[in-house]
Amino acid sequence: MSAFWIEAVGYAGSALVILSLMQKSILRLRTVGLVASATFLVYSLAIEAYPIAVVNVVAAAIHTYFLRKLVRRKSEVFKLLEVDPDSRYLEYFLDFYARDIEAGHNSGFQYIPGPKTLPVLLLRDMVPAGVLIANVHGDSSFEILIDYVIPQYRDFKLARWLYSHESGIFMTSRCHCAWTRADTPAKEEYFTTVGFKPDRVPAVPDRYAFVLPASA
Repeated sequence: MSAFWIEAVGYAGSALVILSLMQKSILRLRTVGLVASATFLVYSLAIEAYPIAVVNVVAAAIHTYFLRKLVRRKSEVFKLLEVDPDSRYLEYFLDFYARDIEAGHNSGFQYIPGPKTLPVLLLRDMVPAGVLIANVHGDSSFEILIDYVIPQYRDFKLARWLYSHESGIFMTSRCHCAWTRADTPAKEEYFTTVGFKPDRVPAVPDRYAFVLPASA
């Protein structure tokens, strides 16, 4: 291998290490970290830096071990926890993640509880991993005001479970249809990904809806 390519591999390894540290998902962090370790292993062998090679063999083994645990992990437990609209914990949760909420597809959200408000905490292995706040309407539908998941759990597992028979959200709300205003590209992309479809009506031209299949 020429000196140019050896140096290129070294820079690539450095870039991958930096990229791995930027990942919010543990799965992505381990995956990118494994690739970074493998890249640095090639680089260290090319320059005959055997102590560095040993370190990266160990690092790759650690990443592989935890990746296998993540991939082979038994079924996770998802639960809904309905809370009072005036819950102090809900207030603290929204305040703690306010910046992240504003930065994502829920930008512009302001929590103003009312008589029709349905706030639900989303638990993943009993950890509060997100929140759904909706207004329940009289036409057997609920309007989603915020659907938020904290950064380390953004793999869409929770969202796909939420909008299904398994979650019980439709029984909790006594509704068969969930809808939201997809008034930003980010919001439209998110809700399309989790199964919502355009359901525009004159009063709500940017409406996207999910209707629970009767046979699901």
